[in-house]
Amino acid sequence: MKFSKVPEATIRRLSTYVRHLEVLEDKGEVVVSSANLASACGVNAAQVRKDLAYFGEFGIRGVGYYIKDLGDNIKTILGLNREWRLAIIGIGNLGSSLFLYKEFFKKNYKIAAAFDIDPSGVVGRLSERIGKPVEILHPNQLKEVAKDRRIDIAIITTPASEAQNVADLIAQTNIRGILNFTPAQIQMPKGFEIKNVYFTAVLDNVAYLLRWKKR
Repeated sequence: MKFSKVPEATIRRLSTYVRHLEVLEDKGEVVVSSANLASACGVNAAQVRKDLAYFGEFGIRGVGYYIKDLGDNIKTILGLNREWRLAIIGIGNLGSSLFLYKEFFKKNYKIAAAFDIDPSGVVGRLSERIGKPVEILHPNQLKEVAKDRRIDIAIITTPASEAQNVADLIAQTNIRGILNFTPAQIQMPKGFEIKNVYFTAVLDNVAYLLRWKKR
């Protein structure tokens, strides 16, 4: 199996599979069939089997998949068997929400640092919401902090006009993964993994489906 041959849609579905497997494991379930897993995740059984087949053989004919084993295997495939250290850059409304997002802690993601051009103003607002002091740093400290805290992924939630400036700062660090929540198309040197997250693009897709849905 070569990573380059695995469709990105398959990787997204693996994330969905592992979330459902965690739910089943919490319920005390031991085995799940491809049909049941598929139904819960909104795909068909053949798709589940095809997605998993990129990475090996996991099921037992006539039995199905052992939930814990399959979940552990998918987590290893996705890299979720280790901690990923995050930096959020831009602590406005969206950045603040991500900073407080508790699901990070359940998925081996740790917010190791947060940055904003107005650290003092953000600290007071967030400390009041959390009920305890928080640390917000200036982006000029990014290079040093990224090295000291071994940050893997930067999440950009600044205004679009500042996104490229932030990207230029990231390019000077050891960080190699970027999740860009701004509508700006940032430019980076080779060697970086960049994913753009546009909420309105998803809404456009829903609007399109509703527009052409048969009544």
